[in-house]
Amino acid sequence: MAKQMMRCLISIPRISRALSPPPAAYLTLRAQRSLATDTADTFSDGRMMQKKKKQQKSEEKKKAELLAVKRKKEKRRTRSEKEFGSTISFEFHSNENHIPVMLGEVVDVFSSVYLRSFVDCTLGAAGHSSAIIQAHPELENYVGMDVDPVAHAKARACIDALLHSHSHLKAQTFIRNFKHIKSLLADVDPRLLHSGVDAILMDLGMSSMQATLKAEDILNCWPDAEVGRVLREYGEESNWRLLQNKIVQARVHGGLHSTGDLVDLVRSATHGRGGRQGWIKTATRVFQALRIAVNDELNTLEKSLNACFESLAPGGRLAVISFHSLEDRIVKQTFLSMIEIDRGDGDVDVEERGERDIRKTKDENNAKETWIRSMVHGRNGTILTKRPITPSEEEEKLNVRSRSAKLRVIEKV
Repeated sequence: MAKQMMRCLISIPRISRALSPPPAAYLTLRAQRSLATDTADTFSDGRMMQKKKKQQKSEEKKKAELLAVKRKKEKRRTRSEKEFGSTISFEFHSNENHIPVMLGEVVDVFSSVYLRSFVDCTLGAAGHSSAIIQAHPELENYVGMDVDPVAHAKARACIDALLHSHSHLKAQTFIRNFKHIKSLLADVDPRLLHSGVDAILMDLGMSSMQATLKAEDILNCWPDAEVGRVLREYGEESNWRLLQNKIVQARVHGGLHSTGDLVDLVRSATHGRGGRQGWIKTATRVFQALRIAVNDELNTLEKSLNACFESLAPGGRLAVISFHSLEDRIVKQTFLSMIEIDRGDGDVDVEERGERDIRKTKDENNAKETWIRSMVHGRNGTILTKRPITPSEEEEKLNVRSRSAKLRVIEKV
């Protein structure tokens, strides 16, 4: 028995020795160091792998969060499916480099309305007006207004060039602010104000060709604190204090007297902050803030919207393009106030409730307007854009001015 046990004890270690590394006591000093290094490297590699996995998970989580935010934003907007450039067949005269924002969408908004009268409250270069005039040969009365004399002169030339093929059209343009729409219509033709007009357009964006002396006065003459307030409140610019200081410093060297001067200042002030898109977005907010301060639009916009709605004929439509979150908020809230929503039937989706009887063209019956996704009904009218229509992705890429545009439409009962 003792011999058998001895054989077992002798045979087992031989196998285990072959399978496992020798104890450290039997290793040379160099071998011990090598073993320790290998063990440390293995442990370090393991930690690195865990760190990479954590980083990868963190990046995936951030991507998922960004995607969720993007999807949430997309739900709050209705991106246009209109092909950009589909209205290229319209003639434009003397418009130089001006590109009308969401032109195809605006044409669609009024396409099903039999237009006898149309008012463009923000004439600009007459890009929208030109397309509407050409799309509606039945148009009898056209009124355009703009506060900028330079823009008005160019727009007038553009519209005059179209009158040869619209001999029955009475077209009048004025250097007036849209807040005077009711008194202006009364002067043009009292019957227009009494019966109402069929369509009104307001494009609240600053014309790319427009410059005003008052904006220059703000930049060069207004107190420091007031300049900062304009950038902070009207532009919603988080970097307003730095920009305010830069603007004040520029006065020492002669001031800011052109669009280029202001653009250069913004670019230098935001250097390294978000790249090219960073300073462009900041410049956009600065220009928007100056425009709002110059025209005092936020204080007059609500009253003007109500005046436009009151000037509509039954079934008439008011379309508003805004470029600033504060303006869009006012348009949205004013529209809701105008129609006096019945809370029991406030939000109505076209797909769920079926199509509402919307005013159609003379010769068409039950033609669905595909641009309408959802509506909000009220006692006095219908908001045809429960969510604002935004430009197509193609237009945003090809027309920089369009990237923040929002189109809202209301129809009067």
